[in-house]
Formats: sequence, structure tokens, C-alpha cells
Amino acid sequence: MTPFTDLDLRPELLLVLEQIGFTHMTPIQAEALPMVLSGADVTGQAETGSGKTAAFGLGLLNRIDVERAWPQAMVLCPTRELAEQVTMELRRLGSRLENLRVLTLCGGRSFQYQRDSLRRGCTVVVGTPGRVDEHLRRESLGLQDLRILVLDEADRMLDMGFIDVVTDIVGACPRDRQTLLFSATFPDAIDELAAEIQDEPIRVSVSEDTQPETITQSLVICEMGQRKQRIADVLAHYAPTSALVFCETRKDCAEVARSLSQRGAAALALHGDLDQRQRDDVLVQFANGSATVLVATNVAARGLDIPELPLVLVAELSSDPESHVHRVGRTGRAGESGRAVSIVSRPNEHKRLETLEAFLGEPLTREPELPVSGRLDSLTPHNRTLLLLAGRAAKLRKGDVLGALIKDGGIPKDAIGRIDTMDKTTAVAITREWADKALDYVMRGRIKKQRIRAVLL
Repeated sequence: MTPFTDLDLRPELLLVLEQIGFTHMTPIQAEALPMVLSGADVTGQAETGSGKTAAFGLGLLNRIDVERAWPQAMVLCPTRELAEQVTMELRRLGSRLENLRVLTLCGGRSFQYQRDSLRRGCTVVVGTPGRVDEHLRRESLGLQDLRILVLDEADRMLDMGFIDVVTDIVGACPRDRQTLLFSATFPDAIDELAAEIQDEPIRVSVSEDTQPETITQSLVICEMGQRKQRIADVLAHYAPTSALVFCETRKDCAEVARSLSQRGAAALALHGDLDQRQRDDVLVQFANGSATVLVATNVAARGLDIPELPLVLVAELSSDPESHVHRVGRTGRAGESGRAVSIVSRPNEHKRLETLEAFLGEPLTREPELPVSGRLDSLTPHNRTLLLLAGRAAKLRKGDVLGALIKDGGIPKDAIGRIDTMDKTTAVAITREWADKALDYVMRGRIKKQRIRAVLL
């Protein structure tokens, strides 16, 4: 394994890497980063969770001039969720770079707020093609000084029909830029795109096993009409600290989440019918330990940063084996062990099962008969989420919130967990026994001399 210190990185970046415990590069970082730092165009093939964000992120942070407050690097992402995660990671990696400003441009957010932020200046833009294109057309975003363009999960962007928009955006960038393209798969359309927008790109690829050794996969066979019961049985048997359940449709997703909640599990649904505020609330609760089970459609299969996930439960097999691999790949990351259990209804899904096992090259282990579960109160989470209706736009920082809750609110430090600050809200994980007192303090008191409204999610 190659250490980061072998690279010609800024001292500030090396210091951050040491502080967060990143000492050695992942395979995709070891392959791609030296090429990125050399200024070459790079086409990289790697799965989500392989460390590719740092592979291009360190490269662009190493190159930008933080004294110049205009966009010098831009990352295009297929979804709002991935764009938010990339923004957070760039801010973390660049936390020692003074004057670094990373701005997210996505739909579902105030266009006026984004335009005002662009006027105040930023150094890195992370966005989705639709919203970036809108800013270009309305002349609120200028890319004339762009040095680095990154297309993250390019195959997903093409699948979502963004090819023409992406081509228009590329046309607005300087011709002498560095272009980095990362994709999990490389269909012909990706090769054609790379040939069109890159200059003699260097191809780097990290092969991924279809079933990593850190992941244990198994099957639960059920009869028609038993699927929801078997989902509950698996969750009761393994009693995970957190679990991601995949469903094929939005309707199934909502129904499974409702069924689990009725049994006492803290289950939330994530699907395309939710607006951006609802999606943010769901994801922050799952990430900070306020919800144990996230029931999702394929919107969560790729691009979401869900660390330390011990169990993935596939409620219904996908007809696409690669989609199954992406789902299962949410667990067993960064060397941690993980478990993936798939529920197969007979006889409906046996053809899908045969296709999947042929793709994996081996049969999946059948689970022994699991006991029938009733209540799922054991999956009640340790935390609740206190949502403050103020965030970065109100100059609210994590330290302000933490200090006020401890010093003035009387909340023990060990009762306060993860704090996520967003543009207009701040989510605080509070242990259940202290959640009501924390809400009462915020509603009666002040944080940073401001009266702030709040709710418990």
C-alpha cells in the first residue's frame, strides 16, 4: 500500500489526511492520483465506496488558487445526494485551506440563494447537470477560468439522459482544462464521451470482485404474500444497528417502511416521490443513528455515503444482476465485514435468481428457517434528531450549537452525537432521554444570540 506522503501534495492536505487517519491510498487512489497531479486527463473505472472522491478531490484541491474567488474546479454528479456528499468530502479534505469555498448547485434548492453565493465568490462548484446548465443559461455562473472539470459516475448521468446537457456544459468550459471522468461501468457511450471531451486520457481501472470477501450473501425463500413477514424475520434475527432495505418500486418502498414502523422498528422510506427537504430529513436521521432501517428504491443504490452499514436486505431481486451488485456493495466497505440477505418469492423470482447466480459464478447460500418475528422494538434507535431551522445561511456553526446545548442547555456532552449543518437547517443527534429537554431549551433560549425554531424528527 502506497502512503499519501509519497505524493507531491500541499502540506495542508497531508495534515488533514493524517488527522482523519488516511495514511495509505486505496487502489483507485494509487492508480489515479499521480496521473491527476501530473495534469493529465484521466478516465477512471471504480465503484462507489472505492475512494474515488479523494482521488479526484485531492487533485483539484492541490491545484486551485484559494486566493482567487471564482470557479476553478467543477464536479458534475448525477444526483443531488451524490453532489451533497462530494461537497462534504471536499470541504473535509480542504478544511486546512484558508478561503476555500465549495458551493453546491442542485435543484430543489433556492436558485436565488445559489446566485447570491456565486456573486460572493467560490473556488469549487459541485452540481447536477440540470441546475449547472440553468445557471450558465441565466449567466449567473461563469466557467471561463475553470482549470479542472470532473464527471463523477458518468455512466449514471448518461443513464438518466443528461448526455446533451453535459455536452453543453463542457462546451462552456475552457479548452485547455484538465478533464477527469469516473465511472463504475464503461459502455460504448462512455468511451465515446471520453473521446469527445478529453485530450489523450490515461485509463485507470480497479477491478472489483462481484462479491467482495468482506460481504456474506445469503437467500431467504418465501411464498407469495410472505415477503413483508420475511423482511421482519431477517431484521429480528440479525438485529443490526442499521440496515438498508431495497425495494423495486416506490409503492413497495413506502408500504414496507410503514409495515416495519407498525412493528416498532424506526424505519424511514427514501424514494423519488419525496421532495428535497423530505429526502434530507430522511438521510440525516439514518446517518446520525435516529433511524435504524432505511427502505429505499434504487435511488440509494449508488452515490449515497452510508458508512458502517452491517446489513443490506434485498426485498425483491432486481432483473439486472449489476444492480444487485451495486445494492449489496453498500455494506462491507473499507475492509469492514457486511451481510447481504436477499428474499426470493417462489416461483416468481426463480428466473432472476438463476440469472444472478450465473452472473456471480456461484450459488448463494440458503438461510436456515428463521423464527417468525412479532414486534421489532429491539430496533428502536438510541438517538432522536433535533432539527434547528437555521444553518450556514444564518452563520450557524457546529461549535455554536454544541456550546449552547452543553453550557446553557445543560445537555451532557456524551448525549450529543453527530451535528450536520446545511444551508437552512442544522440536524443534531440527541440521545432519546435528553431529546425533549434539548428541544425545550432551543425553543426558550438562544443560540449565538439568535432565537431559533426547532422540531424533533
